[in-house]
Amino acid sequence: MTRIILLSVFVLTGFISISAQGVKGLFDKVSNAVSPSSGNLSNDDIISGLKEALRVGTDSSSKKLSKLDGFFGDAAVKVLMPEEAKKVERTLRNIGMGSMVDKAVLSMNRAAEDAASGVGTIFWDAIKSMSIKDGVQILRGGDFAATEYLRSVTTTELTEKFRPVIEASLVKMDATKYWKDLFTTYNRFSASQVNTDLTAYVTERALSGLFYKISLEEQKIRKDPAAQVTGILKKVFGGK
Repeated sequence: MTRIILLSVFVLTGFISISAQGVKGLFDKVSNAVSPSSGNLSNDDIISGLKEALRVGTDSSSKKLSKLDGFFGDAAVKVLMPEEAKKVERTLRNIGMGSMVDKAVLSMNRAAEDAASGVGTIFWDAIKSMSIKDGVQILRGGDFAATEYLRSVTTTELTEKFRPVIEASLVKMDATKYWKDLFTTYNRFSASQVNTDLTAYVTERALSGLFYKISLEEQKIRKDPAAQVTGILKKVFGGK
């Protein structure tokens, strides 16, 4: 009987020991799976990597969007008539003046494309001066965490600096003229006047499109080694 008890204790002790090792191994695997390899990175490395990701994303996005049809040919970022002007669009199309609306929409997108070519410096200045309080949290965040952080802390500054660029492009592409013709014609036939701030609207839509494209570039950098085109990007994101 004593032998049986001793044997049972031995087996149970061994089982507990093996189980403990197994559980430890499981926890190690889970820990490695959910934690990016930021343990060997300094906070400066992480912040430099995040800013570099945003810089690369901005450069790539501005190049794509500044091409012909960069905005106009991409349904995800195309600048359409603002919501408050939808009735203007419907009314003019119903009376056979749809071509006037089409010219206005095309010119807004051409202005956004023209302005996108010069947005790199504006964004990069904002990125360089951006204070990242918790680089590790952003690094471990979702696919678009850095872009969302950039949007949250720099939108006001970027809007202020980007507005005059958009305004110049709207004039250059005759968008201001088409817009004026559009609303002058509509207001002539309507009792309720509609006057949308064209510059403010296109600035907001263009920035929204740029942030969207930058977020896609950030996602690629996080997931695709081929998109980690600089040393700091490889160092920060390569081990994820």
